[in-house]
Amino acid sequence: MKKSALFAAICVPAFLAAAPLAAKTLVYCSEGSPENFYPGINTTGTSFDVNEHIYDNIVDFERGGTQVVPGLAEKWDISADGTVYTFHIRKNAKFHSNKNFKPTRNLNADDIVFMIERQWKEDNPYFKVTSPNHSYFTDMGMPKLLKSVEKVDDYTVRITLNQPEAPFLANLAMQWAGVQSKEYADAMLKAGTPEKIDQDPIGSGPFTLVNYQKDAIVRFKAFPEYWGGKAKIDDLVFAITPDASVRWAKLQKGECHVMPYPNPADLEAIKKDPNVTLMEQAGLNVGYLAYQTTKKPFDDVRVRKAFNMAMNKKAIVDAVFLGSGVPAKNPIPPSMWSYNDSVKEDEYNPEAAKKLLAEAGYPNGLETDLWAMPVQRPYNPNARRIAELMQADLAKIGVKAEIKSFEWGEYRKRAQAGEHQMAQLGWTGDNGDPDNFLHTLLGCASAQSASGSNIAKFCHKPFDDLVTKAKVTTNQAERTKLYEEAQKIFKEQAPWFTVAHAVQLKPVRKEVVDFKLSPFGRHTFYGVDINSK
Repeated sequence: MKKSALFAAICVPAFLAAAPLAAKTLVYCSEGSPENFYPGINTTGTSFDVNEHIYDNIVDFERGGTQVVPGLAEKWDISADGTVYTFHIRKNAKFHSNKNFKPTRNLNADDIVFMIERQWKEDNPYFKVTSPNHSYFTDMGMPKLLKSVEKVDDYTVRITLNQPEAPFLANLAMQWAGVQSKEYADAMLKAGTPEKIDQDPIGSGPFTLVNYQKDAIVRFKAFPEYWGGKAKIDDLVFAITPDASVRWAKLQKGECHVMPYPNPADLEAIKKDPNVTLMEQAGLNVGYLAYQTTKKPFDDVRVRKAFNMAMNKKAIVDAVFLGSGVPAKNPIPPSMWSYNDSVKEDEYNPEAAKKLLAEAGYPNGLETDLWAMPVQRPYNPNARRIAELMQADLAKIGVKAEIKSFEWGEYRKRAQAGEHQMAQLGWTGDNGDPDNFLHTLLGCASAQSASGSNIAKFCHKPFDDLVTKAKVTTNQAERTKLYEEAQKIFKEQAPWFTVAHAVQLKPVRKEVVDFKLSPFGRHTFYGVDINSK
């Protein structure tokens, strides 16, 4: 057992025992460590779960839903042409304090402007602090979309766009837009330690960060001055537990109250446990194998189509998801508006795949790599096993696929840089809008970014024209038609082998009150309570 894992095993029960009887402590057995505490560069749900308790956004999503609701902005106005957004910031939002800094003012317009300019303006002193790779900001085309961000007065911000953007409000509710303190940033810059705002974070969210031990524990305390009212629980602990079987064992013993991503093989036992409720709903996600379309042999659509026909999708999903997922044919999930069910799935046909491969100039097959994620994700419970099944199927058409993997952070960094030939990845929706899948994951802006989420490096003008036009179209019926057509082109061009849409499953102890499943797969504990025994 690693020292950090041992620390977590000892620390959490000891922490619970030491807590005052009147205090309410909720322990969440999380699947991994956060990347860091800067929302602008985070790309994983693991980091989102941590940071959304620390930071607030201008607007937010209703808990358990996709409707945009007020956040730091109490209200907003949108111009008739859809290009000017005026946000009226609440005056009672306070920042946390920590050992480095005690704020002298409430959150205001300066902090909103700083949050955006830090990711947008390359001459901002914080642009490169921690990392200049603001993946979401770039993938969504924000650098070109924004015309100006102005402080009108202390509590009013005006954002002007170069063109209308249908999902703009929903995009502002996403994690990348968590608001940091400009006053804290200025103080740390003056002290010569700018990185501290990301390492020792303060936000205006419902919980303050107390302690973080990598690969072991993240400990929070309810922020008593939170503008939305103090959280119902006093202490929140993320017990970092990468192994799903260990998470389940801890949940059974009452050492944690909520766990993510159970092993499909454990589901029957979970359903039978009288102390546990298994919450479930359709997941807003997709797991896929991306072909690096700018590299041989995958620059040829015939090779991509041949691979799609060579792999037995139904057998893979049946063997790995064990009823907790459905085969995917489109890049967006069936529960999302504009899903095109008329798209024809690639048939599983190894003989036809061999012929197509020969036609593309590979009559004797070929060699390639096949990257397998090293972690369990909401859209993929066992990436290694899926890779092995893919490898076996491809061998039947003469393809020798070498399975490779890296540490999770390194894996994503290398995949975003396009170092692979084939790589597994997936996506859980951030805002309920098809743009968040089709443009962010498959658009040209994301393909051309060194840190973009389009790891297929797929940049196909007919597709990109459709999803780009859909962004500036405000009528949902018209947007739906554009996205339906884009899904047809996606299937014809085959930049991915779409694997599955996973059902979101969450085992929760019965003493937990009012925990809600997020359509985005997030784990939020503001508003959650615990019944004392």
